[in-house]
Amino acid sequence: MKLDNLTLASASPRRRELIKALGVPFSIFTPMVDETLRSDKPEALVNLAIRKAQSCKGEGVVVSADTTVAIDGRFWGKPTDEKEALAMLLALRGREHLVITAIASLFQGRLASSCCITRVTMRRYNKSDAVTYIASGEAMDKAGAYAIQDSSFRPVASCAGCYLNVVGLPLCALVRDLKKLDFHLENLSLPEECQGCQIKDLPVPL
Repeated sequence: MKLDNLTLASASPRRRELIKALGVPFSIFTPMVDETLRSDKPEALVNLAIRKAQSCKGEGVVVSADTTVAIDGRFWGKPTDEKEALAMLLALRGREHLVITAIASLFQGRLASSCCITRVTMRRYNKSDAVTYIASGEAMDKAGAYAIQDSSFRPVASCAGCYLNVVGLPLCALVRDLKKLDFHLENLSLPEECQGCQIKDLPVPL
């Protein structure tokens, strides 16, 4: 089955740019759902992505995603204010954590879902670097209060796994799930940054 139309259930400008790599016409739907996670487990993140997809009235296959930072047995989403953003950045500084993105793809009542995991180590930036970054406004709409691709702050020392997962949409996992729904994407060339992914199948009933 050819993928002719897609609805991205996300307000993220970064996901919007990344999904263009599929070369498929798409529309944007901003889901209005409670983003509170029920637990600090990947299944809870998948459930949230599914709720976002289910809330969408778009055409074709609906794709949704949610990204979190996992450290010390806790999940961190987007900071609620600048104080929390600073606390997140200082707690992550010089340490390793996981970035987990859950994806849900919904088409005519059929669902494919998975999680992509990347191991990230932050550099030892100082507090003033973090404060300056937060003041720029760039920290507030991102899980863990940082963007790996930020060329000024440069928060990340290294990452093992899918780089695009940390940006917010692992195309490798998405393509894999779309194939489960019988869409043919064999001729698609994924970006080099979308390699080495650790993908887990976490099916959750609708």
